[in-house]
Amino acid sequence: MTEVATITTGRRVYIDKQHPQVFRAMLSTAETVRVAGAEAGLDRRLVELINLRVSQLNGCAYCLDLHTKAALQAGESVQRLGVLSAWRDTEVFDERERAALALAEATTHPADSTAQEAAYAQARAVFGDEQISAVIWVAVTINAFNRVSILSKHPVRPARVPAKG
Repeated sequence: MTEVATITTGRRVYIDKQHPQVFRAMLSTAETVRVAGAEAGLDRRLVELINLRVSQLNGCAYCLDLHTKAALQAGESVQRLGVLSAWRDTEVFDERERAALALAEATTHPADSTAQEAAYAQARAVFGDEQISAVIWVAVTINAFNRVSILSKHPVRPARVPAKG
């Protein structure tokens, strides 16, 4: 029992710091994906919804923190962020957003071929090839970053509250 506890609670290797050249390549890929998404017509709010939904599915606290802030800066509402994990049960996401979220989920869990086919059909109804590709690339990229942060156990620190004065 002690050995297992040591393995799971010991100091983690920040793989982004251990191999910074690899992480820089990932950052470059992320920037290329961001540009491709914008050129395909995906607005920043939609990209951040994808980033957040995939991070929810993977349980990546660090990326959830980072992309919640980015989504709010992009103009996303607190209400929509609050119900994102239950997006299918709300009326606050439009057809394009629903298609993108379904496709992002299918990208995150590719072994579910039934969900994958349904998501692709839903995406085909509202997106062209360039947009479908961009949505998938956004999901693939955040999945990779989720793994870096989860396995490195990147910390989420409390937000600084400005002093009242």
